[in-house]
Amino acid sequence: MKRLSALRLSLVLASSWSACAVAQEAAQAPQADEGSAIIVTGTRATGMQAAESAAPIQVLSEEAISHVGQPNLNQVLTQLVPSFTAQTQGTDLSSFSLSARLRGLSPNHTLVLVNGKRRHGNGILQVISGAFQGSAAPSIDLIPPDSVARVEVFQEGAAAVYGTDAIAGVINFILKDQDEGGTFKITGGQHYDSEGELFSASGNMGFKLGEDGFFNLTLFHRRQDYTTVGEGQVQVTQRDGSLQPNAPAQWSNLTGDALSGINGGQPRTKLTLGFYNMGYDFGGVELYSFGDYARREGWAKQGYRHPKRICYEAGNLGGSVTPAPYDPSICYSDTGIYGMVPLQHVVEDEYSFTVGAKGEFGGGWNYDISGTYGAQKDSIYTEQSAHRELWQESFAAGGVARAITPSSAYDGGFKLAQTTITTDIRKEFDAGMASPLTFAFGGEYRKDEYEILQGDAVSTYKTGVQSFPGYKASDAGDFQRSSKAVYANLIGEPVDGWSVDLAGRYEDYTDFGDTAIWKVTTRYDFSPAIAIRGTASTGFRAPTLAEQKYSTINVGPTSAIAQLPAGTPAAALLGFGSLKAEKSKNFSAGIVLRPVPKLAVTVDGYLIKIKDRITGTAARNAVLNGVPQAGGADILNALSAAGIVLDSALFTDGTIGVSSFTNGIDTRTWGIDFSASYPVALDFGTLNLSLTANYNKTKITDNKVGYPIFNAASESNIERSNPDYKVVANALFKSGGFTLNLRETFYGKTSVLVRPAFNARTIAGALPDGGFLIGDGAGGASQLYFNGVVKATAITDLEASYDFTDHVTFAIGANNLFDKRPEIPKLLGDDVPVGAGVSPYINGSGSYNSYYGHGPYGTSGGYYYARLEFKF
Repeated sequence: MKRLSALRLSLVLASSWSACAVAQEAAQAPQADEGSAIIVTGTRATGMQAAESAAPIQVLSEEAISHVGQPNLNQVLTQLVPSFTAQTQGTDLSSFSLSARLRGLSPNHTLVLVNGKRRHGNGILQVISGAFQGSAAPSIDLIPPDSVARVEVFQEGAAAVYGTDAIAGVINFILKDQDEGGTFKITGGQHYDSEGELFSASGNMGFKLGEDGFFNLTLFHRRQDYTTVGEGQVQVTQRDGSLQPNAPAQWSNLTGDALSGINGGQPRTKLTLGFYNMGYDFGGVELYSFGDYARREGWAKQGYRHPKRICYEAGNLGGSVTPAPYDPSICYSDTGIYGMVPLQHVVEDEYSFTVGAKGEFGGGWNYDISGTYGAQKDSIYTEQSAHRELWQESFAAGGVARAITPSSAYDGGFKLAQTTITTDIRKEFDAGMASPLTFAFGGEYRKDEYEILQGDAVSTYKTGVQSFPGYKASDAGDFQRSSKAVYANLIGEPVDGWSVDLAGRYEDYTDFGDTAIWKVTTRYDFSPAIAIRGTASTGFRAPTLAEQKYSTINVGPTSAIAQLPAGTPAAALLGFGSLKAEKSKNFSAGIVLRPVPKLAVTVDGYLIKIKDRITGTAARNAVLNGVPQAGGADILNALSAAGIVLDSALFTDGTIGVSSFTNGIDTRTWGIDFSASYPVALDFGTLNLSLTANYNKTKITDNKVGYPIFNAASESNIERSNPDYKVVANALFKSGGFTLNLRETFYGKTSVLVRPAFNARTIAGALPDGGFLIGDGAGGASQLYFNGVVKATAITDLEASYDFTDHVTFAIGANNLFDKRPEIPKLLGDDVPVGAGVSPYINGSGSYNSYYGHGPYGTSGGYYYARLEFKF
């Protein structure tokens, strides 16, 4: 029996309901004016509207959130906030911790709050080279969209207000607090090519607690299937699907499209979570609490292992591709015939709990005291795999009858925990100004914990099971630090229309010392139609414990890149010293216009300078595609000092390297934010129009560690992987029970430097077309690069919904309506000799027709969905 797809299920439910429901004309709801929303982010003043803010802030209403197809807050922010860029695809563990960033900076430069309280970070550190390398930011995906009343995106440095991380801005998720009613939603969808099938169910309910309390609960479940990237495997077949010349003839069963669908894109995942928000007013004192528990489980396809990989073949124990025929029985199970695609299985348990009290004492003094504890545990397993050394050793001892290997292993994992205790005091004074002077002060204590868990004996024996060796005893450890902070804040209006906000903060960390930062913000309203505003501030970001302590080796079918913790003896051999805090300076200036009633326009320019920015280094290779590299002996000595055992085949056919994190660069980021909105009243409904845009450029002003540690490709990840501009035009039309939402997003091009799999030259010895040399290799050696370009494009999203009754709404829509995808890397050219089993692409792609993954939109193309909502 064919399984009913999630999308089809949603359509069946909707049609079944509509068949028995009587369509009725609902009263037209008034359009929300997001500029009138009372904000709590970026200021300690009370009662401030978004339109009155002295710094740029974008408020996303519950309705705006509801018109995004995927039930995922990363997608919500990507589609609605122009300065927000989400990671579309990860590699290895990063597939389970997709991040996002504001203003083209690191995800670690954005502070995430829930109800104004700091959200704990992510236990999974992204170490693979790229734009999101080093990210250990909070997982926004673990906050269900239906639990959120609104999102406040504060697009300004706010470290002096909140502490570390708030360099690019702050994202504050305000939870629902309704004490009655609720909603239940079912969503189904999939990509146009039928991959990535998604199903989700979400319920939000409000309950009264006594006379003056509320309890709001959201339950959420989502499951999503695999997507794939590219076609086939370069190491096995040629572009026309025939065998590579160096492959044995008996692999004929792998020709054509036999290997289609083996290259993993996004993993298969299941996410179940609950989020609550509650409070009770005892009369002068309000007790509140909120928190969540989440369990996510995922399976990611790893790199394909060819049929000779897990065999006991004389003269080829390293498992290379050779044309020699062989008996498949010398290989593990049926891998000698079909090869193998291991699975990485991750089980994540996360929870967070906040409790606090707020009220008034002593004649107008307001207080808010709270404690938050958040924790996350990630357990990592490799499945459907094999341990080559154990297979070969047991085969050598007793032949095929005695040969054995485990097919799975526990690789270890991570534990992360954060405890935060805050005290905030505020009072308004009559100081003879145009409005009362607000004085606020307080303090914060925070304890961070990070633990790397050791894998089992199978995963840590020699090179471990294929695809992911376990964390060894030398990797494992339990690390802690704490920090204390105090702050003071003055907010006043010296004369009518002129506001000034002054803030200062002092923080002291046990692992890197102390810092003092400040912020000055001002706004002047010349009239109700025009105002100017500006901010100057300093900030900092403390390195996460994961950036300081993470240690492992990232393994592909033909590569092994070790991640050495900065400051350890092994890293010190290569010059990777201990990490210190980043420091920043932020400047912004803008104008707020209301030239005609209902039309609101804001334009803000900004400049962000970051000193000692923490970045991942480029991989320093000891061996590249089987060729020893300059300085390779030092790298191998460092690997030996770290206790890392390498696959012997990598020395002749693979790549061996190391990387780390370092305070390696200074950067300057500047840009412009624009927003305009205008509601139009029509005789037959309403039309809300909005246009938001961001222009952003980042430049490395000082590469302190220089080449080859931070090479030209690494520089391009910082400077060119984010689109220079992103424009979002949105039109929301309502007439009776019918709603139509049309959104067009324009992305500028992105371009990073890419390298082929070998030192390519034409037959005549010239550089391939489009290639160029940069002297960023070891000892100043020139390396061949190409520009990997994802062109500017427009993405269309469309959703239509109808209220069948006051209690039932059905919606259908599409994200990326016209199925746009990033470019496929160019081929090296017919005049470039390419060896058997070697990638012919300028980026060294191991599969055919695999789209670039660094674009601002995903590689899976169009996505269509249906949603059924019940209100009660």
